[in-house]
Amino acid sequence: MATRLKRHKRIRKNVHGTEARPRLSVYRSNKNLQVQLINDEDGLTILGMSTKNLEKAKGTKSEIAKTLGLEFGKKVISMEKGKYKSIVFDRGGYKYHGRVKAFAEGLRESGLEF
Repeated sequence: MATRLKRHKRIRKNVHGTEARPRLSVYRSNKNLQVQLINDEDGLTILGMSTKNLEKAKGTKSEIAKTLGLEFGKKVISMEKGKYKSIVFDRGGYKYHGRVKAFAEGLRESGLEF
């Protein structure tokens, strides 16, 4: 836990979301994955989603995370005529491995760039 928080602080020093390129924040609990698209300049959350929101998602946690990435990516791209095609990925201090990696791959497959 302490190492994750150290890593998170180190990452957040350099990662900032703007209106043109918002920050995608990831929170991972034991059962779920929660993500938010944030404009740090205005302090606004543009869109938020969780694996709890997915209807009848079945499979392993990594497969569900990839499904969340696909759905979230589609929603982001469809917002305001594709205004947000490029984002900044904030993995929240978690290692780029497992569910976080599967979620990122789902986002890339949906067409988002980061």
